Amino acid sequence: MLAVEHLRKSFATAQGPLEVLRGVDLTLERGSSLALMGESGSGKSTLLHLLAGLDRADGGRILIDGEPLDGRGEAALARWRREGIGLVFQQYNLISSLDVAANLAFQARLAGRHDPAWSAHLASRLGLTALLQRYPEQLSGGQQQRVAIGRALASRPLLLLADEPTGSLDEASSDEVLALLLQLVEEAGSSVLMVTHSQRLAARLQRRCVLQMGRVQA
Repeated sequence: MLAVEHLRKSFATAQGPLEVLRGVDLTLERGSSLALMGESGSGKSTLLHLLAGLDRADGGRILIDGEPLDGRGEAALARWRREGIGLVFQQYNLISSLDVAANLAFQARLAGRHDPAWSAHLASRLGLTALLQRYPEQLSGGQQQRVAIGRALASRPLLLLADEPTGSLDEASSDEVLALLLQLVEEAGSSVLMVTHSQRLAARLQRRCVLQMGRVQA
C-alpha cells in the first residue's frame, strides 16, 4: 500500500544544509502496522510530515498503491490529507469550540464520509458515549487522546499516522489506549505507521524499524 524509496530531506541552517533523511526506504502493506523508532532528531517526525503531504522531499519517491504522492499538486495533496490519512499526535489538537461528538465527526465530514453508525461505534469502543456533549477542556488527557483517535479513524482512512500517540499518558493508560487504537485500526481496515520511543509499545505492532543516521535499519 505504501512504498518509500530513497527519500531525502534537508533543511537550511546558519551552518548550511542539514541532511535529515539520507535515502529512507520502507514499505507498509495494506492493513498492517509498523513502529518507527529512533533517537530524538533522527527524522521520524519529518518522515511523517512527508507522508502526510505536509512537506515535500528533496529526492526519492513516496508511492501510494503504486501512484506517486510527491508529484501531486497542492489540491491533490489537500485531498490526500482530507481523505487518505488520519493523524494522531501526542498533542491532541482537538477543536476547543466543538463538543466531543462534533470533534469525532470533524475529519469524516471533511472527507465526505461521515457515517453516524461508525461514529457511534467508535464512541462506544473508546468509552466516550457518555461524554459526547462535553468539550475538550472538560476531559482528562486520556479522554482527549481517545477523541483524537476516534476523529482520525472516523473516515476509515487508508493510512493512520501516529506520532507518539500515548507519549503524554502513564504506562497503564498508554497500553490501554494503544490496544484500543490497534483494534479499531483493524476494524477500519486501515494501515498504521506509529512513531514511538517505547520498546514496549513498539512490540505490540506487527513490524518494527529504526531510523538512524537518516536511513531505516530493519
